Amino acid sequence: MSAVADPVTVHSLWTMVAESPDKFKAPDIEYGQLAPTLIVIGAAIVGVLIEALLPRRARYGAQLFTSVLGIAAAFAAVIGLAVGDYGTSKARIAAEGAIAVDGPALFLQGTILLVSLVAVFTFAERRLDPLAHGNRVDSFAAQAAAVPGGDAEKEATKAGFTTTTTEVFPLLLFVVGGVLVFPAANDLLTLFIALEVFSLPLYVLCALARRQRLMSQEAAVKHFLLGASSSAFLLFGIALLYGYAGSVTYGRIADVVDGEVADITPALAQTMGNDALLLIGGAMVLMGLLFKIGAVLFHMWTPDVYQGAPTPVTGFMAAATKVAAFGALLRLLYVVLPGLRWDWRPVMWGVAIVTMLAGAIVAVTQTDVKRLLAYSSIAHAGSILAGVIATNEEGVSSVLFYLGAYSFVTLGAFAVVTLVRAGRGRRSHPPVEVGRPRAAFPAGGRGLRGLPAGLRRHPAHLGVRGQVRCLQGGGGGRRGGPGGGRRGVVGHRGVLLHPRHRADVLQRAPRGRPDGRRAERADLVGDRDRRRGDAGARHRAVVLPGNGG
Repeated sequence: MSAVADPVTVHSLWTMVAESPDKFKAPDIEYGQLAPTLIVIGAAIVGVLIEALLPRRARYGAQLFTSVLGIAAAFAAVIGLAVGDYGTSKARIAAEGAIAVDGPALFLQGTILLVSLVAVFTFAERRLDPLAHGNRVDSFAAQAAAVPGGDAEKEATKAGFTTTTTEVFPLLLFVVGGVLVFPAANDLLTLFIALEVFSLPLYVLCALARRQRLMSQEAAVKHFLLGASSSAFLLFGIALLYGYAGSVTYGRIADVVDGEVADITPALAQTMGNDALLLIGGAMVLMGLLFKIGAVLFHMWTPDVYQGAPTPVTGFMAAATKVAAFGALLRLLYVVLPGLRWDWRPVMWGVAIVTMLAGAIVAVTQTDVKRLLAYSSIAHAGSILAGVIATNEEGVSSVLFYLGAYSFVTLGAFAVVTLVRAGRGRRSHPPVEVGRPRAAFPAGGRGLRGLPAGLRRHPAHLGVRGQVRCLQGGGGGRRGGPGGGRRGVVGHRGVLLHPRHRADVLQRAPRGRPDGRRAERADLVGDRDRRRGDAGARHRAVVLPGNGG
C-alpha cells in the first residue's frame, strides 16, 4: 500500500510542473481599414438608443437621419480606402487575419452601401397608401407584438403608431453591418458570425408586413427554420474543415489543401490526408452559401419569403444579401478551395444549369409579381454562378459587373412594386396582376427615375450583357474551354428563356397616372383575360421592369 502524498509535496509538484503565464497580448486592430463596418454598427447602436430614449413623435426623423448619415459615412470610408490603394497595391488582411481589405471586398461593400442607402428611403416611404385614421402609414406593422387583426393592432393603428414604425431602421443597419463583413471574411468563424449577424434581424424584418400579417409571419418562420438548417450545415462544414486543416483561416486551409505546409505537426499529418473531411466539409459550407444565394435545390424558401415579407425588405434582400453571398462564395472558391476545382466545378456547373432553367421556366407560370421576381432572382443566381465557376480573372470581373448592375435594377424593380397595390381597400395605384401590364405600371417611369441613366433606359440590356459575360467566363472565354461550348449553349438557352423583355412595359406604358376611364378599361380587360385564361396575358405578366428579381 503506497503512502499518501504529503500536501506540501503535492503543492510543490504542481508549482514545478506549471509554467508561468505569459502576459496577454492585445490584438492589433486596424480601425481605419475596418471603418465602413464600424460606422454602420455604431449607427445601429445609436438607433437602438434613439428607440429607448426619444419620444415616439421624434423617432422617425432621428432614425432616418442617423441611418442615412451612417451609410453615407461608411460609403465615404470605402471610397477613402479605395483611393488609398487598399484595393490594389495595399490590399491586406486586417483584424488579426479575420477581414480581407482588397479590391473585390471594397467593390462589393460599396455596392451594398449604395443599395442600402436606397433601401432606407423605401423603408421610410409613408405617402403611397391612403391615410389610416388620418395618419400616414408605411409598409410595416403598427405594433409587431400584436396579434394580426386583434384589438391591440387596431388600437395601435388608430393611435397613429403606423407613422412611427422606426425600429426597422436599426434592424436594417445591423443587417448592413453583417453583409459588409460577409464578403470580406477571411476565416470561417468570421464568415459564420457575419451570417448570423445579418440573418437574425432579417428574420424579424420579414415578419413586420402591415398588409398581410399572417403571410408575413409565415414567411419569417419559414426563413428562420430553413435559415437555421443552412447555418447548421455551414457550421458542421466549418468543423470538418477545421478537423482537416487544423485552422479556420482561409490561407492556412488553402496551403493544407495544396500540400504546401512547412510545419506539419503529428496531428495535422493524420488529418491532412483524409480527403473525406475535406470534401464533405467543403460541400457543407457550399450548401450553406448556396442557400443564401437561392440556387436550385436550396431555393424553396425564396418565393414564399419574397411574397410574404414587406416589399422594401424583399427588395433589400434580393439586392444586398445576394451580393454579399456571392462575394463570400467567390472568396471561398478562389482562396480556400482552388486546389479542388476539378472536384467542385462539375457539381457547380450542374447547379448553375438547373438553377437557370428552373428559375426561368417556373417564373413564366407565376401570377404574383413578387413570386415572379423571386424566381427571376433564382434564374439570375444561375447566370452569376456560371461566372463564379470560371476560376479566372474574367470570371471574377464578370461576376462583379453583374452584381453591380443586378443589385440596382433589382431594387428599382421592387421600388416600382411598392408603387402599386393589389387587393381590396389597399390600392393607391392600379394593381399588378396577370393581363394588366399597362395598367400595372402607369408610374413605372417615375419609379425608376432615381436609377442611373443607363439602368433606367436599358435595364434589360445591362442584365443580358452581364449574363453573357458570366457565361463567356464560365465557358473559358469567347471560344470556350474544355466542355465550355456545350455548357455555353445551355447557358445561353437559359438567358433566352429568361424574361429578357421586361423593360418593354416601361417603354409602352403611359408616363402619367391614367385617368378613371383608362384605369376602368384596363380593369375590364384584365378581368376578361382572367376569365378566358388567356395564355397571352399570362405571358405578358412576365414583362416587368428591370432585369433583376
